[in-house]
Amino acid sequence: MHELPLHFRDGHLFTEVAGELWLLDTGAPGSFGQSDEITVAGEQFSLADDYVGLDADSLSSLTGVRCAGLLGADVLGRFDHILNVQSGTLTISQNELTHDGHPVELTEFMGIPIIDARMGEEACRMIFDTGAQISYFQGDSLVSFPEAGVVTDFYPGVGEFETQTHSVPVVIGEVSLSVRCGRLPELLGLTLMMAGTQGIVGNEILLDRVVGYFPRRRVMVP
Repeated sequence: MHELPLHFRDGHLFTEVAGELWLLDTGAPGSFGQSDEITVAGEQFSLADDYVGLDADSLSSLTGVRCAGLLGADVLGRFDHILNVQSGTLTISQNELTHDGHPVELTEFMGIPIIDARMGEEACRMIFDTGAQISYFQGDSLVSFPEAGVVTDFYPGVGEFETQTHSVPVVIGEVSLSVRCGRLPELLGLTLMMAGTQGIVGNEILLDRVVGYFPRRRVMVP
């Protein structure tokens, strides 16, 4: 078991490996960085230089935080995780970790985790994406919820975009909360349809609770 620093900066979640910040992104299939390999919790991984044209320099520019790269599902999916943003710790292990709470089943698409959630009154399949600073919901009912401001976000291969957000009540397992939800650009919305999902649950759900994320067992404990 290893304990790594966990930082929430400018809406994005980073862990620290060997003194360098790495964006923690369960919603990205692959990892990349300014170096060609990284050792996480004693296991060594080879890294690409970029993902769909996004590299460490452009990622740093878009997030506003200097970072060495991105850790995606190919790396994160090899471990059990307990994320505690309030204490600033990421517990990560090749062995099984435990966390009290009601387990939620994960399914996946290309290694990307998917959870069942209730968005307002609608039962939905949602991508769990720690790389997303807000959540996204493509349902027509989005505009019926209170507006929560305009957010500028980005996505590999698409670049920056703006979206009007709404405050949407969400239930995941036995946890009820409210999240800011925007609408993805049309092309990205079609990608969600390919995965059989209706939106993205972003990292806001991690901010005021400790969450267990166990992708190898396809379980999340919010």
